[in-house]
Amino acid sequence: MRKQKILLVDDEQDILDLIAYNLEREGYEVMTAPNGRKALQLALSNIPDLVLLDVMMPEMDGMETCREMRDNPNLRNVRIAFLTARNEDYSQIAGFDAGADDYISKPIKPRVLVSRVKALLRRPSGSEEDGTGLPATGIVIDKERYVVYKDGEQLSLPKKEFELLALLTSAPGRVFTRENILSSVWGNDVIVGDRTIDVHIRKLREKLGDEYFKTVKGVGYKFEP
Repeated sequence: MRKQKILLVDDEQDILDLIAYNLEREGYEVMTAPNGRKALQLALSNIPDLVLLDVMMPEMDGMETCREMRDNPNLRNVRIAFLTARNEDYSQIAGFDAGADDYISKPIKPRVLVSRVKALLRRPSGSEEDGTGLPATGIVIDKERYVVYKDGEQLSLPKKEFELLALLTSAPGRVFTRENILSSVWGNDVIVGDRTIDVHIRKLREKLGDEYFKTVKGVGYKFEP
C-alpha cells in the first residue's frame, strides 16, 4: 500500500524534525522544505497528498506559496493546511482566502496534530467530473476545472469558496445548516468557527451576487436562483 506523502514547510529546522518524527511514526512519507520557493519545486517533482505550511518564511511566505500551489493545475487538488503561530483572525481569514483547507495554530500537541492530519487526509480530494449550470443567474460551475463563470466571465475562487458554492447549489432552495456546511466543506474533525462560514458566504455574495445567498437565521444558508 502506497504511503501518503506529506510536505512540511518551515524555516525552523527543529520544528521540521519534531513534526517529521511524529508523522513518520504514523507511517507517512515526509518531505521537508525551509521556504516556499523550495516547497514549490519539491511539490512539483514529487506531488504530496498534504502540505503543512508555516506563514512567516524567507524568500516566499506561506500565503504566497499556497496561492501559487492553488494556481498550478498539477497541485490544485493537494490538501493544504497552515501550521503557524500566527493565530489572529485576519491571518486565518487570509489563509482560507489563499485556498487553504485548514488553519492550525501552534503550539499544538503532536497527538492532536496527527489527528488533524488524519482528518485532512480522510477528506476526498479532486473535483467532480460534471458541471452545474444555473441559467437564471448566469452562473456556471465547472467542477472538473474548479472554476466558476458569471455572465461568461471566468472567476477563480479559493478552494473552500468553490466547495461551499458547489454544496449550496447542489440543491437550490434547500437550507443547509451550519453543521451540514462544516461537515461537508471542512470535515467533522476540523475545528472552525461560525465566523469562517460567514466570511466565505460574504465573499461569494461579493463575487456572484448578494441576492442568491439567503441567510436563515439560527439555522444556516440556502442558494436561491
